Amino acid sequence: MKKIVFLSLILAFSGAVMAQISPAQIDELVGRTLKTFEVPGIAVAIVKDGKIIHAKGYGVKSILSNAPVDENTLFGIASNSKAFTTAALAILVDEGKLKWDDKVIQYIPEFKMYNDYVTKEFTIRDLLTHRSGLGLGAGDLMIWPDGNNFTTQDIINNLQYLKPVSAFRTKYDYDNLLYIVAGEVIHRASGLTWCDFIENRIMKPLEMNHSAASFLRLKDTSNVIMPHVPTDGKLKAIARYKNNVFDPAAGIYSSVNDLSKWVIMQLQKGKYGTDKTAQIFSEKQHTEMWTAQTIMPNKPSPPYFSNFKSYGLGWQLTEVKGSFQVSHTGGLDGIVTQVTMLPELNLGIIVLTNQQNGAAFNAITNTIKDSYLGIKSEDYLALYSQQRKEKEDNADKISDEVWTTVEQNKKLKIYRDLKKYAGTYKDNWLGDIVLSEKKGKLYFHSNRSPQLTGEMFFYKDNTFAVKWNNRSFLADAFLFFSEDNTNIKMKPISPLTDFSYDFQDLDFVKLPEGTK
Repeated sequence: MKKIVFLSLILAFSGAVMAQISPAQIDELVGRTLKTFEVPGIAVAIVKDGKIIHAKGYGVKSILSNAPVDENTLFGIASNSKAFTTAALAILVDEGKLKWDDKVIQYIPEFKMYNDYVTKEFTIRDLLTHRSGLGLGAGDLMIWPDGNNFTTQDIINNLQYLKPVSAFRTKYDYDNLLYIVAGEVIHRASGLTWCDFIENRIMKPLEMNHSAASFLRLKDTSNVIMPHVPTDGKLKAIARYKNNVFDPAAGIYSSVNDLSKWVIMQLQKGKYGTDKTAQIFSEKQHTEMWTAQTIMPNKPSPPYFSNFKSYGLGWQLTEVKGSFQVSHTGGLDGIVTQVTMLPELNLGIIVLTNQQNGAAFNAITNTIKDSYLGIKSEDYLALYSQQRKEKEDNADKISDEVWTTVEQNKKLKIYRDLKKYAGTYKDNWLGDIVLSEKKGKLYFHSNRSPQLTGEMFFYKDNTFAVKWNNRSFLADAFLFFSEDNTNIKMKPISPLTDFSYDFQDLDFVKLPEGTK
């Protein structure tokens, strides 16, 4: 009997056209997702026609405590925070305190990009639309991993050293740092810190009573998830990211219950409350935020064959089976989240997880979405599981080849004079790293980002591989030395390394001995 019921549910998810997914089907779907992608805890909410029709937690907050997730459990929503930053700016536009196309230097005179023309022309809108000319995640090593000592002012100062990879306003490349700058614009235009503005002007009126603009500002941490990362073949709970400099791009902690209020307000074009007379921002600014600003690469693929993809102001915009979709994802170490809205259906879907596999939220969101679109739903669990396996197998093959070569070098006792590589090297924006030789081994240490510490191993030619002490990073990297050992370039080893480990943007120069 159980097998028959289970088979029926699978058919419902993978083959049948559903008018609306039932609570029991959602429970079954999320339960299978937890197991398939080894996610400890997930929370899901659906809002429809201005009401929360499903809000529920599944699994556990932490594999250490096994305490259950519920609808009020707090997750780091990561880059879903970006839409709160654009909403804050929209409020200030409504109040006449700034304009979307004001130049950034009007508010932050010291703001400077690599190119003088870009510096002068850079607008608040440009801060939000991922078209700066910088590469994917450029400079993110100033905020990633946690534990570094870069301030907001450091980041503003160091933007000038990041070399563009495309012409200004011509190409989409996702960034984080410019949202930090946008947070500082809010501070200077309003007189409030970004956190104070978000909590007082958005969260408080929406009665997002359990949420906070930063983990460090949570009044009650008794119902908060722990992040988890598969590490050396085993799922592990890891230390939480807490750097408040990153808040305007990724800092908010919230629950599906609280975020549902935010999504309902978005679907109501800025209005909220029982009579919908109060407004967070005007309908005019709402339209501005949901208007395409930057064209994104788009390869129409099943099941949606989307005709376009673009980025608005804090939101990704696309089309799915003839319906307009507004969405965003977010990711921190051990946490990934997704918010999706179909305005024409007055539908919102929120999925929060405490493991960093995005396949989990995609499987849940798309299955629910398909049921409301009235289309046949793929077996997303099988599809994404297979795609994930193929990518991981390819990445493992690449990484394994590197470390196999390293082990062979050890066995062959290939000699390298490690002392000639030792010394202090400086990058214009990341600062100094120290390579030190100790008892026949070479070690890497970043002065400003101490978690970037690990042993270096000879790979081939003038190339070494560094293995970070913190294995949950999943971000081991190559170091390429110049022939005279005075310069170092880097890049990630695995193609699945998170883009925020932007080693490829570094350019180290060896400092003379005795330099301070």
